[in-house]
Amino acid sequence: MARIAGVDLPKGKRIEIALTYIYGIGRSTSQRILDEAEVDRNLKSDDLVEGQIAGIRKIIDEKYKVEGDLRRDVSMNIKRLMDLGAYRGLRHRKGLPARGQRTSTNARTRKGPRRSVMGKRKK
Repeated sequence: MARIAGVDLPKGKRIEIALTYIYGIGRSTSQRILDEAEVDRNLKSDDLVEGQIAGIRKIIDEKYKVEGDLRRDVSMNIKRLMDLGAYRGLRHRKGLPARGQRTSTNARTRKGPRRSVMGKRKK
């Protein structure tokens, strides 16, 4: 089992897909990394040789911000917006959508499950 950036890559998956299990690496970034490391995209994650794993690990360490560092940066950016009192920061603080979506209907992911109002009933 290959371990890159503190994440165990899943067994039996193509390496192109397995790399996306690392926070901060998507499909296109994964393809770019594999091309640079000269590793075949269709190779299974458990078929990687130690040299290939080292090459991938080196590229990710040098060029990309992933996992803990990226999570810390994102949370610090959100905290900065809150401290500034910016509109987006206030929306984060209230747990509402920050990008202009409607909230009269929808937005259930951010707002959580509906809380029923007592006494409000169809007649």
